[in-house]
Amino acid sequence: MHAFLHEKTVVVTGAAGFLGSHLCDRLLDAGSTVIGVDNFITGRRENLAHLEKNEAFTFIEADVNSEPQSYLKDSIPDVVLHFASPASPPRYQEHPTETYLVNSYATHLLLSFLKKVNPQARFLFAGTSEAYGDPAVHPQPETYWGNVNPNGIRSCYDEAKRMGETVCGVFHRDMGMDTRIVRIFNTYGPRMNPADGRVIPNFVMQALRGEAVTIYGDGTQTRSYCFVDDLVSGILTFLVHPDLAGETLNIGNPEEFTILETAREIEKIVGEVIHTFESLPGDDPMRRQPDISKAKRLLGWEPKVTFGEGLQQTIEYFRTQLDS
Repeated sequence: MHAFLHEKTVVVTGAAGFLGSHLCDRLLDAGSTVIGVDNFITGRRENLAHLEKNEAFTFIEADVNSEPQSYLKDSIPDVVLHFASPASPPRYQEHPTETYLVNSYATHLLLSFLKKVNPQARFLFAGTSEAYGDPAVHPQPETYWGNVNPNGIRSCYDEAKRMGETVCGVFHRDMGMDTRIVRIFNTYGPRMNPADGRVIPNFVMQALRGEAVTIYGDGTQTRSYCFVDDLVSGILTFLVHPDLAGETLNIGNPEEFTILETAREIEKIVGEVIHTFESLPGDDPMRRQPDISKAKRLLGWEPKVTFGEGLQQTIEYFRTQLDS
């Protein structure tokens, strides 16, 4: 991994986000020169504060829905990791226009820019398990086309991510660019925004504050949670592989938990809490579990951190965020 990334110029969009900031750290450790771009719609400055004095890191505050020439005018990237997007339902529903643009139009803009300045560059798109919608196939392999509502409350994210995949496919097939798509399943860990709105931050922050934990639906719907260190390792192993241009890979943890089981795992660490039940949000998928057999076969990758170990680290981080 280090050999490919050493002395490469890597642009990370969404650098101040949960995943983006962890990617910046690992790229810098590998010897890359990293340019982070974010406009702080959902990213947080504190996620990058520790990199302020790192000479190999440059931060640019910009909207990646604008022409890349305007914010990358002095750069010729070797690699672009396009991770700019609100990612939790409450956040992307607050910013639907920015969300559908950043995943579709900005993907087109970045690839068009790369085609001009460095057509040999490698481009990795942050796809999502939400491309599978509320799946009729379980677990979900990359070959499954999904069951997505094209005009629902979540479609500004789900369908825009699917459009981003379309853009990557066109630039790969028709223009010979090295584009790669990672479909990311539920991920958790330090630097998640405590107000993110997804299940683990919600449950943990409510439990730490001594509030009742809110369960949507009856709690039998499932999720599969990947610790951030495992996810980043999978993404970067995919990125540096010499022979995977044009590929799409699921990266996630196939261990499946119901929402009620998730609450119980958190209670093992923070103590017992009261549960309250509310109606399920629109288009909420009932089951979510990655089939990672392709990543195992092509990358030799699989997650190593258990849910209990990952939760311990995550909860320690959230304790520091209690006043946020």
